[in-house]
Amino acid sequence: MANAKKCFVVMGFGIKTDLATGRKLNLDKSYQALIKPVVESKNIACIRADEIRHSGSIDLQMYQQLLSADIVIADLSTANVNAFYELGIRHALKPSTTIIMSEELLGYPFDVNHIVINRYTHLGDSIDYFEVLRFQKLLGDTIDTVINTQLPDSPVYTFIEGLIPPSLKAKANRVVRQIGDALTEKSDAAESGSTGEDHSLSFIIKQGEEALQKKQFDAAKTLFETALHMVHDGRESPPVSNNTYLIQRLALATYQAKQPDYIAALNNAIELLEKIDLGRTNDPETVALAGSIEKHLFEEGQGDEHLNSAILLYQRGYYLLHNRHNGINLAYLLQLRTTTMLDPKKEDKIADQVWANRIRREVLELCKKDIEKISNMESHADETITPVTEEQEGIISEQKFWIAVNKAEAHFGLGEMMEYEQAAAAAALVKHDEWMMESFTKQLQKLSEMMNKQEAFA
Repeated sequence: MANAKKCFVVMGFGIKTDLATGRKLNLDKSYQALIKPVVESKNIACIRADEIRHSGSIDLQMYQQLLSADIVIADLSTANVNAFYELGIRHALKPSTTIIMSEELLGYPFDVNHIVINRYTHLGDSIDYFEVLRFQKLLGDTIDTVINTQLPDSPVYTFIEGLIPPSLKAKANRVVRQIGDALTEKSDAAESGSTGEDHSLSFIIKQGEEALQKKQFDAAKTLFETALHMVHDGRESPPVSNNTYLIQRLALATYQAKQPDYIAALNNAIELLEKIDLGRTNDPETVALAGSIEKHLFEEGQGDEHLNSAILLYQRGYYLLHNRHNGINLAYLLQLRTTTMLDPKKEDKIADQVWANRIRREVLELCKKDIEKISNMESHADETITPVTEEQEGIISEQKFWIAVNKAEAHFGLGEMMEYEQAAAAAALVKHDEWMMESFTKQLQKLSEMMNKQEAFA
């Protein structure tokens, strides 16, 4: 495909947090389901920055792609600063053939709210199959239009009349084109398996995620360390917000690997998260992960201060995102505090118990809303003759399971045993991995022990 047209995709990768809404969005799903298959169906080579196999600076190759690509597609979801920056460069270099898209809840800044932006609906972990079909057609039609009409879509060339796009000298232009061809050939070779090992950032991250899923935590830790090193291009620079996703995954792999021992691994993971401004961040994923680590440090007997830290972190995460996961864990930790000297007085215990139960009531309402969302999504999927993919069925089943167990734990904590049994039975009927039920059962056993030990608060 060396002589084929080329499309360079500007967007974040992995799981990113939209700080305006607190939602986590898997941007790889956007790329793999909405963009890449549509572009390639037009016989256009498609590449994202993390797919470039390189040994030098990724920045140089990014600039080369922004200049030489026949089409650039920019997904601005989560208000990714790199995506905005690269879009600006493309608009300065090329008057046309740039397509902008984003998930529908992005709040557009003034400077781009007058530009055509193709919106899509993102569910966080996945994209509804019905939405995939709709947006693929929209993007395909848009690609045909920009290729065939070549009308200006850059505001730079639209508002400044008579501006001439920059051009390279003939020799330099040939070099840039050759580099673009080489990058495309490497991408094609990696997909066909005709060359040696794939050292692209995308491939390393994919291996890291697969290692996490297989609970190969030592391997996952090494892979995410490698990915972070690649992002830094070998420079000894401190992690910045753009690397939040990689730091989060590395912290998770670090504490799960339990090396050199569990306590040291937990402390090392917290130190990693502190490098992405743990004390002030509004990233719910960072906060929830830190809360889980602090919770484990308390359970390992490292001091009551870790329980208070865990409560503060889950509290921050819950009020940022207002989701089931943070809510049910915050309620559990508040109840746990009633069994410690952190609540020295009867009034303190009563206050935490009341607070925990109020949050459990809120969690039940969130469970109701979330199951309604899934039901609506499934009803849309039934409207198309194209079946839902196995991966999407797995994601839906996982969501249904966690809704059911969150509901069960909330009822259990409230002493509503009949409703608890119904929700627990519903969870057991949903397809799930063994570790998911073990995690739920373990926390429920601890909650039961706490409730049995507590005195009645009169």
